[in-house]
Amino acid sequence: MTDQRAPQTPAAPVFHAGFCAERSRPYILVAAVLATSIGLIDGHVVAIALPAMRDSLGADLMQAQWIHNAYMLTLSALILVGGAMGDRFGLGRVFGLGIALFVIASIFCAIAPTPWFMIMARAVQGIGAAIMVPGSLALIARAYPRESRGRAIGIWAAASAVTTAAGPIIGGLALTISGPDMWRWIFAINLPLGGLALYILFRHLAEDPSKDEARVDIPGALSATFALLAIAWGLTSLDHGSNASIWLIGGCAMLLVFLWIQSRSTHPMMPLALFASRPFSAANALSFTLYSALSMMFFFMPMTFIAGWGLSEIETAAAFAPMSVFISLLSARAGQLADRIGPAPLLMGGSLVVATGYATMALLAPAQNFWGHILPAMCLVGLGMAAVAAPLSTAVMAAVNEAQSGIASGINNAVTRMAGLISVAAVGGIIATLYAGAGGTASFGVTSDTAGHGAAMTAAFSGLAWIATALALISAGLGWLTRGVTKS
Repeated sequence: MTDQRAPQTPAAPVFHAGFCAERSRPYILVAAVLATSIGLIDGHVVAIALPAMRDSLGADLMQAQWIHNAYMLTLSALILVGGAMGDRFGLGRVFGLGIALFVIASIFCAIAPTPWFMIMARAVQGIGAAIMVPGSLALIARAYPRESRGRAIGIWAAASAVTTAAGPIIGGLALTISGPDMWRWIFAINLPLGGLALYILFRHLAEDPSKDEARVDIPGALSATFALLAIAWGLTSLDHGSNASIWLIGGCAMLLVFLWIQSRSTHPMMPLALFASRPFSAANALSFTLYSALSMMFFFMPMTFIAGWGLSEIETAAAFAPMSVFISLLSARAGQLADRIGPAPLLMGGSLVVATGYATMALLAPAQNFWGHILPAMCLVGLGMAAVAAPLSTAVMAAVNEAQSGIASGINNAVTRMAGLISVAAVGGIIATLYAGAGGTASFGVTSDTAGHGAAMTAAFSGLAWIATALALISAGLGWLTRGVTKS
């Protein structure tokens, strides 16, 4: 799932007068918006299209998880390295490489004949996104001087919010009207959009300076990737055989290797000293728990509503709308309030509102009333996340000194992606067990006319919502630990 927080501004001015001509700045902004948009569109629409993708590709639940997880794995493991690559090899060149990789992988996603072909293409797509995502805001900061940068970032943020809100609606409408195979065009549309972004970027780029002294933490990137791969594979395999424990042990061992590398490296991708700050550690732990809950709900909701309740894709897309609408309307005000009173009260209160939304879904899901029960509950979740999004960024940035704010922001960005990977991997076996325990005889997330299929999917979804409620309540407690932080 995509990261729904308010966008963060670059930590330090990196404006380069020769990067592009003044008249070319709006075009560079358009390229940044287009690149961000294709990533955001894919994030939500893939979740809505997953039931159709499963039917078309013949994917089981584990393979469906990995269609999501393969993307999140490479994105979360490599996103910090992607930012460093821009400094080392030139921001424009690396940003363009990320777009090209993302687009090429999208084409292979569109023509995927089998689940595992799709999974591999999604992993490459995640690599492209890991290179592309950090470059989006950095591109604007490089092109615009400080006095005009705020307005440019505001335009970028507004366009991103509109894309986030419109993407699921457009995708859901296309799937509803044109049939299940329309999901392939969701990926194919990235070709003209990405191609236009590349054309604009290199048409208006003047200079693209690189820093020979900048270093990319390759050992850290490799160890992080293998650690997350092993842990995620072990979690998704827990109910499929005894090798799961071996993968989990190996993943934890590789995670220790990653931490050892970070402690010894002169240019670590994740400086461990930052975690000595209690507010910084608490804010990142809160990011992990709260976005874990959000990711697992966003992943399993479309399957429940489409395959279990018989809703159309366009109706299901409405569940995503409150999040985007409330964050777009309220996150700036929440950020201003966090500047005045500190982020802790908003982090605690917002997390409690989110927990209330999930608990409402858990209690009322058996009625299978989407418009009367689920959508109002999602409004509560959206309202709570809007209260949390900007203050969470404030807490992260204020917990470190200004010189470290860039890497601190990057770490928090990576943590939210890891939350999406680990949570979806972890609960697949749980939801399959809940489904079977409620009398389900087909498979969670597929369309079936077997007796009790819809009721069993609903029971499993209720159990998932209670897990999300617990994670949101833990997040409220972690918000308390960020108290005393004020924006610097």
